[in-house]
Amino acid sequence: MTGGIRKPTEGEGEYIARIEYLRRKKVEEEKDREMAEETKRKRKELHFMHCPKCGMQLIEVDYKTLKIDRCSGCDGVWLDAGELEAAAGLDKGLLGRILGL
Repeated sequence: MTGGIRKPTEGEGEYIARIEYLRRKKVEEEKDREMAEETKRKRKELHFMHCPKCGMQLIEVDYKTLKIDRCSGCDGVWLDAGELEAAAGLDKGLLGRILGL
């Protein structure tokens, strides 16, 4: 065989197929990751500052030194991470008795 195209052996063909499979798999995983990030961004955009109970807009209100979120529809009160502990530390009154803090 001089100057002709050599046909890959069975082992070489399997190796090439495996490399191509891994390359395509990596591309698809990257697409899935990008879609997941886009979905997460869209969900945050859709739900940010909306009541998880009724979906109405949340309004930030002052409670002593904290800013808490209150629903404009159902009047539910929603706390961000750490705000419950901070509120309990401010007032050991009713909230502390209810939560046993």
